Formats: sequence, structure tokens, C-alpha cells
Amino acid sequence: DPGMTPLVQQITAALGFGELALWTAFLVFLRVGAAMAMLPAFGEQVVPQRIRLVLTLAFTAVVAPVVGPDLPRSDGTFLLPVAAEVVAGLALGIGLRLFIVALQTAGTMAANSTSLSQLFGGSGAEPQPAMSHLFVMAGLAIATMAGLHVRVAELLILSYDILPPGQLIPGADLATWGLARVAYAFSLAFSLAAPFIAASVIYNVALGVINRAMPQLMVILVGAPALTFGGLLLLALATPLLLAIWMQALNLFFDAPFVTSP
Repeated sequence: DPGMTPLVQQITAALGFGELALWTAFLVFLRVGAAMAMLPAFGEQVVPQRIRLVLTLAFTAVVAPVVGPDLPRSDGTFLLPVAAEVVAGLALGIGLRLFIVALQTAGTMAANSTSLSQLFGGSGAEPQPAMSHLFVMAGLAIATMAGLHVRVAELLILSYDILPPGQLIPGADLATWGLARVAYAFSLAFSLAAPFIAASVIYNVALGVINRAMPQLMVILVGAPALTFGGLLLLALATPLLLAIWMQALNLFFDAPFVTSP
């Protein structure tokens, strides 16, 4: 078949698959694999590469039968479809990964505000304060229990309506969307850490007033334990609400992943 690329011809001959089935599976695998490298929970560094490969094949088996009839047949070109699918998958994966970055940033801001940034921090694949570890692990657990795998499969399937296979995303559109998603991630992180930042401001203002009123009192010795206790108490009270807000933002992304003004 002159329309088949040499690589597809060799794989088809070796495995005995039909050209269309192999080409469809290959294109879907590229988009799913690129997204899998960035996905929350499934693409974490602590997940072994073999497990991630199996998950990629599983998502490919779910997505390919649905989108297969709409995928274009091989016309002899190879680089353009491959590049387009990889870019589309990375865009989807990075869009989801930014929600984990928001949790990490919020945890760092909260830890620095409450003087807990060094508490049990600095270990793991991604060194970060203990609050960031807590936020990330709790967020991943909640998202997974809420059906993250189903929403990811749905996102990958519906992405073919917005990002046609074999067509590169225009650079200007991708840049605008990416900038908006990064800005929203930091905005979300600040919103999540706002209770801790507000408490820190109030604490420091009160400490300054006490120091001015009673210069002979060692306010640091009195205030440091109070700040630590207040930070831990606020963490216990605010974390459920913060994770609920984060889950709502994540669900909004799944509902409209390419809206630039969430």
C-alpha cells in the first residue's frame, strides 16, 4: 500500500494488524501517553514507569474504540500527526498538572506564613513543606475517589472534538490558553492559602502592638509557640474547605478545559 509509511508497514507485517487499526491505536497512544506523563495521580514520579505504561495502554484501549472512526487514515505523512498528537496530549496533561502545582504553591505559602515551612519538609521526589505534601496527597486521594480515571477518559475522548487529530494547535491560541491557565493556578493557590496569610498578618500586627506596649516582654518567645499552635489549628479547620474549593475548580476544568477565563 503506497499510503502506508515504512514504519507502519513494518509493524503491520510483524504483528499482523490491519493498517487502519494500527494507525488508530498509534495516534491515540501518542495523545494518551503524552497526557499520562503529566496527569495527577497516574503520572506522579513515585508511580513506577511500568505501571504508567500499563495505565497508558488501558486508557488507549478505552479511548481508541470511541474516537477510532473519526480519526483520519494514514496518507503517507508521519511527523505532522505525531507532533500534533503529542502537543495535544501535553496540553491536556499540563492543564491538569497545574492544579497540583496550585496545591503545592498554596502549601508553601501557608507553611511560610505560619513558620512551619521546615517541619518534616525537604524529603521525597519533590522537596516541599509538610503542608504541601498534605494538600497534594489529600487532593489526589479525593480526586481519585471521586472518579478521576473516568473524568480523564472523558476528557481525552472529548478532546478530539476540540483538538482535531493530526492538526497542530495554533501557537497563538496555545500561548494564550497556557498563560491563562498558569495565571489561574497561582490565583487559585493564593485563594487556598488566604486564611493562613490573613492569620499571619493579624498575628504580626498584634505582636508589633504588644511589643510597642511592653518593650521589656520577649514577645518572640511568647508568640512563636502561639503561631505554631494557631497554624496547626487553622490547618485542621480550613483544610476540608480548601480541598472542596480545589475539587470544584478541578471539575470546572474537566467541564470546560479550554476556557481561558475560569
